[in-house]
Amino acid sequence: MTTFDDRERAFEAKFAHDEEMAFRIVARRNRLLGVWAAELMKLTPEEADSYAKSVVHTDLEEAGDGDVLRKILGDLTAAGVEIDEPAVRAALDEQTIAARRQLMELK
Repeated sequence: MTTFDDRERAFEAKFAHDEEMAFRIVARRNRLLGVWAAELMKLTPEEADSYAKSVVHTDLEEAGDGDVLRKILGDLTAAGVEIDEPAVRAALDEQTIAARRQLMELK
């Protein structure tokens, strides 16, 4: 019975690790996306840092990426940046890859 218990604990540990990594990747991605948008809006470094943090916090409002996409698209449009949703989604995908790479380098 201990072999099965050990195996179950190993699966649980792997699941917990995978979930934590997924959360960290999304948080890092949102920060990178915030920095990207801040550059387009020509924010100062201090404003860009604050904006990137606000994007990370926005993602905690609802499940999925919809809240982040709405915030970024709305803020860019309000700042006079001409951009559409597919361009923001493409940036989201690019930043996901960058975030995953950054976190894998830290291992």
